[in-house]
Amino acid sequence: MAKKKSAKSHDKKPGKSILTKDSLAFLERYLNNPSPTGFESEGQRIWLDYIKPYVDTHLVDNYGTVVGIINPEAEWKVVIEAHADEISWFVHYITKEGFIYVRRNGGSDHMIAPSKRVNIHTDKGIVKAVFGWPAIHVRTAKNDPVPTTENIFLDCGCASKEEVEKLGVHVGCVVTFEDEFMVLNGRHFTGRALDNRMGGFMIAEVARLLKEEKRRLPFGLYITNSVQEEVGLRGAEMIVERIRPDVAIVTDVTHDTQTPMMSKVQNGDIACGKGPVLSYAPAVHNNVLRHIVKAAEERKIAFQRLAASRATGTDTDAFAYGAAGVPSALISLPLRYMHTTVETVSRQDVEDVIRLIHACVRSLKPGQDLRYFK
Repeated sequence: MAKKKSAKSHDKKPGKSILTKDSLAFLERYLNNPSPTGFESEGQRIWLDYIKPYVDTHLVDNYGTVVGIINPEAEWKVVIEAHADEISWFVHYITKEGFIYVRRNGGSDHMIAPSKRVNIHTDKGIVKAVFGWPAIHVRTAKNDPVPTTENIFLDCGCASKEEVEKLGVHVGCVVTFEDEFMVLNGRHFTGRALDNRMGGFMIAEVARLLKEEKRRLPFGLYITNSVQEEVGLRGAEMIVERIRPDVAIVTDVTHDTQTPMMSKVQNGDIACGKGPVLSYAPAVHNNVLRHIVKAAEERKIAFQRLAASRATGTDTDAFAYGAAGVPSALISLPLRYMHTTVETVSRQDVEDVIRLIHACVRSLKPGQDLRYFK
């Protein structure tokens, strides 16, 4: 009698990657596509198209948060969540000479803006522009300006306000940096908006692995890609009320503190390449965190720890304190150069976050009692 084949296991095997050519192609396409806060729809379509084969159904809420659902009929609900939006700028004021001043949309960094290329998103399509800056030749020790939100400006090659407006640019148009995904030294992913579309990629890969295993979960799994995190966790605040899950595992990025000018005293001792980061904070439910630690130890997945103080600053806070209180925890990906166009993460960490979330989901049990005490 032939032995019955067991379901695929995606536990860590040294030297073996869980990422496929298709998943890496999706990652590059997803990261290169702009998804500014409040204007995430194109990125969300790319994400949804990728996960559709791995889920039973999906929903899209009024502001664009997308949820892929496995076992939608189940009463017990588990969320794995990331956020889809990236920082950007708004067109704020157009001078009569045709220069454009901007306002932040999220935590955009004015210090990196000068000399950057950008895309202005209009109803007529993309308008190319650059952040201009006075040449070094005309600056002196007494007159060497520092970039601020009041002096950085865009130049789209126009000589008047009317010419700018003829291109379709108006106050309120959103602006994103023009930088694309690349790989450093074969083992680091670099680009803009890894915060936190890398999270969206990782939870999508968990859905793929679960589908490949052909193992039906005994609860409903809600793979959630939320909007508007960069302006106050707004998408998560809305979707937690709609799903009302029993457990939430959130993934986001956190600071690698090994590079120059980073303080370990202020930000902890966190390194790219040393594994997922587990946070301690009031919003992080102790029993869910213990479940994650146990899953990591059983699968021999290295992890790091971080004390987040009053708040995690991530969608974990929105899930934890929404829907009458949802037991929630945070698994973070170490990242260098946050909110720049060269955000950088370790491929190994990406794979280990995927493995850890996958292991946590597989080992959850419907009705699991997560109360602090009875």
